[in-house]
Amino acid sequence: MQHAVGSPLPPPHQPGQGPTTGWSPAGQQSGPHHPGSAPVPPPPPAPGFAPTPPVPHTMPRRTPDTTGHIQLPPGGPVPMPSAPPAAAAPDPTSTTLAVLLIGPAGAGKTSVAKYWADHRRVPTAHISLDDVREWVRSGFADPQSGWNDHSEAQYRLARRTCGFAARNFLANGISCILDDAVFPDRPVVGLGGWKRHVGPGLLPVVLLPGLEIVLERNAKRAGNRRLTDEEVARIHGRMAGWYGSGLPIIDNSQMDVQQTAQVLNDVLARSIASPPSW
Repeated sequence: MQHAVGSPLPPPHQPGQGPTTGWSPAGQQSGPHHPGSAPVPPPPPAPGFAPTPPVPHTMPRRTPDTTGHIQLPPGGPVPMPSAPPAAAAPDPTSTTLAVLLIGPAGAGKTSVAKYWADHRRVPTAHISLDDVREWVRSGFADPQSGWNDHSEAQYRLARRTCGFAARNFLANGISCILDDAVFPDRPVVGLGGWKRHVGPGLLPVVLLPGLEIVLERNAKRAGNRRLTDEEVARIHGRMAGWYGSGLPIIDNSQMDVQQTAQVLNDVLARSIASPPSW
């Protein structure tokens, strides 16, 4: 019988062994073997070589997950902020808050909101409605080319997205300031929508400088953020309806961004102590 080159030969049959009996490497040792002689010990290891001890069979250890799993609290409606004790003055810079900054185009909402968020003592997020609205790239409905059902739907969707984001941030201890041109003559869509999306604890504040100021600031804008003077004047006129609404109003006509943010903190301190009814 022929065997493949390089394959080990099967051991010869010994008395008392069948063809299916196992075999050991001893049967492959070269040299004479006499019955009854002591087994030949294995050769000693080479100098300087330490044999590897046998490793006991154990279950493989599980590698710990280095990234871990952070359980985030789910977002929920933001409750009204609790008033501090009478002896303690509220500090809006170190309190977790949800603020809605309202104003016409050119009022400085985005600049003030960013500065206010940057200089807080607690983690704070700025959520701009216009930024979220412009997440839509293909199919973006620009109201400047004509207000229609598509632009209205995208505005509502952006407000709801901002509200969801704010609730999730606040549920995880991060304050939020949102900015939007909310009209007082559309309470269900505007202020009412924000209250539904974020919760009753949202603190609205109105930025309302003079018309000449918003016209000047709007002229410095570019792209679809810049409106016509007629549109700016129309929006500013509608915003005048916030007077007498009970919401705090800041006329920042003669203030820079830092001064406006300081006044905003004063207004929020009063709102925390006595939340507005809206």
